[in-house]
Amino acid sequence: MTLLRRRRRHFSKNSNPQKKTEESVNGYDDFSDENKRKPPVKIDEEPPPPKVSRLDTWFWFMGCVCVTWWFILLLYSSLPASFPKYVMEAITGPFPDPPGVKLRKQGLTAKHPVVFVPAPMTGGLELWEGRKCAQGLFRKRLWGGTFSEGYKRPQCWVEHMSLDSETGLDPIGIRVRPVSGLVGADDLASGYFVWATLVSNLARIGYEEKSMYMVAYDWRLSFQNTEVRDGTLSRIKSHIERMVATSGGQKAVIVPHSMGALYFLHFMKWVEAPAPMGGGGGPDWCSKHIKAVVNIAAPFLGVPKAVALLFSAEAKDISVARAIAPGFLENYIFQLQTLQHVMRLSRSWDSTMSMIPRGGNTIWGGLDWSPDEGYSCGRKRETENGTGITDLARVRSVVSQTRSANYGRIISFGKDVAKAPSYDIERTDFRGAVKGHSAANRTCRDSWTEYHGMGLGGIKGVANYKIYTAESTVELLRFVAPKMMARGAAHFSYGIANKLDDPKYKHYKYWSNPLETTLPNSPEMEIFSFYGVGLPTERAYVYKFSASECYIPFRIDTSADDEATCLKDGVYSVDGDETVPVISAGFMCAKGWNGKTRFNPSGIRTYIREYRHSPLLKLRKGRGTLSGAHINIMGNFALIEDVIRIAAGALGEDLGGNRVHSNIFKWSEKINLEL
Repeated sequence: MTLLRRRRRHFSKNSNPQKKTEESVNGYDDFSDENKRKPPVKIDEEPPPPKVSRLDTWFWFMGCVCVTWWFILLLYSSLPASFPKYVMEAITGPFPDPPGVKLRKQGLTAKHPVVFVPAPMTGGLELWEGRKCAQGLFRKRLWGGTFSEGYKRPQCWVEHMSLDSETGLDPIGIRVRPVSGLVGADDLASGYFVWATLVSNLARIGYEEKSMYMVAYDWRLSFQNTEVRDGTLSRIKSHIERMVATSGGQKAVIVPHSMGALYFLHFMKWVEAPAPMGGGGGPDWCSKHIKAVVNIAAPFLGVPKAVALLFSAEAKDISVARAIAPGFLENYIFQLQTLQHVMRLSRSWDSTMSMIPRGGNTIWGGLDWSPDEGYSCGRKRETENGTGITDLARVRSVVSQTRSANYGRIISFGKDVAKAPSYDIERTDFRGAVKGHSAANRTCRDSWTEYHGMGLGGIKGVANYKIYTAESTVELLRFVAPKMMARGAAHFSYGIANKLDDPKYKHYKYWSNPLETTLPNSPEMEIFSFYGVGLPTERAYVYKFSASECYIPFRIDTSADDEATCLKDGVYSVDGDETVPVISAGFMCAKGWNGKTRFNPSGIRTYIREYRHSPLLKLRKGRGTLSGAHINIMGNFALIEDVIRIAAGALGEDLGGNRVHSNIFKWSEKINLEL
């Protein structure tokens, strides 16, 4: 009995549920040593709030931004289409009428068929046959549009955009062809117009696709090879003939842009030359079919910028970018050594050689002179700021106080060399330098340049020559890029003809050089040169030598600056449109073709129309409406109005003849060229 009582007391002591619950809640558990070490927690105490990480805060912030942004877009899309224009006009004043609307109100209508000849880089190119890496890209644009394939498949893109280094034609297994139709050159990239504004304004006075034609040509090829491979010149001939016939005999107005002017100059000689080299149209074809050639930003005599591109794969913009981010462009980006592949690409395109300066030292100047010497950067800035220089004595004072740059020295190795008198400079002829293979490893040679075959001796020989004028730059390129220049020698020439009746000038290699060919026998035809002025334009370069085994050994010295001589970031500037100097764009119409000369035997009337660049000061001006820049000028309202008037039947005299803001006539007189 006593034993039974003891068991009951023991059971009631250890099986009390309330006590057991309290012990569990308070963290006491006779069977857990870990819980015994924990401090007791009160039942009524609240647990601590959860910690918010910085990552959570960032995501919340981005979410709020995105929601706000999409809400604003929703509101914007629900507004009437005219609302943005209404707000803009309320701020800046009423928009001017587009040229097409303005001229339609004046009664102008479509008359002459219009043919557009696009510049290099502005015409679209699409893939018709490619390598394995280009699967799924059939008839997709490799150039123009979004350029998406350039950064999605960079190595594949470079491979398909390059031409064969021996033939200058398609590599085996690759076919890239120009995009046909007006859409082929409307826009360079999404939202960046080229021809679209001009086409739309012509449409406002009645033009349609049947009365407008965009020449589709592969701008990478030499001009004659566009006919050999694609029959492009023949198509241009037949299309112009058909447009003239269907318009009641109205002659065509041709509007080339940039290098397109050189291409059409080649065409005018080709179309009249006998087959098989030419088109067999006869000596009066141009007279029967062409009313006027309206050249826009035409580099008739080449551009120094082409020398920098072929010599070191850079120009002002690239050299400045490299100075801001040292080593960035030499590193592997998407598995590309960028500048080396730019060089590989540009040296495979024969069209780049058509832009090398023509006329030698006679046109571009020598070691100690140039026709455009005395150009004042300070005067340009005063004009842009709107104050102008109206006092002639003050103008002369500004010019006299300005130390003139030696623009004739297109390439100088070192700032001191660029400024020094020629008699103080010791030079060694680079053509005597001994070439030898570079010690570059196999990885370097994978990013191919012809510098790898020159060796250190050849590279130092180039630097020790120190100064290169227009004539010696051609020899320089033959030394550093022999494969490229060997191809180019069959298609282009850069001299001045002594006797134009020499039979050798009947070869197509001379047809795109206005100093080695003649204009057609078409006295009723007119030739216009429209171009922008008032922008600093690359004219000469200061280089430095960089002994590197894997990279291009020469580069623009961005540390070289001298405001008094228009030297900034290693580049000497002169008046022009940022790409084409005034001398190149205007000399032929100002002097070379002006009146009856040996280059213009029939006396075709020529006109210069310059468009002074105006910086973007007001929102209502938009991109290009007052621009003189090389591409943006295609949206210049004054230029578009002049083109429309010519297409509607106006002559050069109806436009007011020449309109000049630069010193083109003064500079042209300094050029001693036999006419």
